Amino acid sequence: MKTLDYIGLVLIIIGAINWGLIGFLNFDLVRVVFGDMTIISRIIYSVIGICGLYAFSYFGRIRNED
Repeated sequence: MKTLDYIGLVLIIIGAINWGLIGFLNFDLVRVVFGDMTIISRIIYSVIGICGLYAFSYFGRIRNED
């Protein structure tokens, strides 16, 4: 499970960096690299979104560690 946590966290960070680029510079890195809403870019957005939802499980595990 720890490996899955790290993979999810890395993808969430990548998504956050991309959103920062969009917000500050109006530059969508995923769109530039993979095209404007191609199937690959949609998969990337979807996987990062799923990782964001998975990150909700961190709250329960953090609370259990205290």
